[in-house]
Amino acid sequence: MEEKREKRGHRLTIDNRKSGTVSGVLDVLAFDVNEIQLETELGFLAVKGKDLHISRLTLERGEVDLEGTVESLTYSSGSGKNRKQGSAWKRLFQ
Repeated sequence: MEEKREKRGHRLTIDNRKSGTVSGVLDVLAFDVNEIQLETELGFLAVKGKDLHISRLTLERGEVDLEGTVESLTYSSGSGKNRKQGSAWKRLFQ
């Protein structure tokens, strides 16, 4: 049974390309020091850079704080409902 999620809106704030906050996050799909992939309420977001880290993750509130050098942000549309593998967090804690 699929959970109903309250829509909170999506916001992206980057400070001096060194840190940022993303709201409206539904899931963390993948992450490493070069890329963080998020599913947001407005589509998929790929944050690419160097030494990237998720410093705070609160999926209940749909918020992610990140640190590192941000080099690019790429949005793509699509639904995460068709993902076969699930989120990175779900795979880690199975």
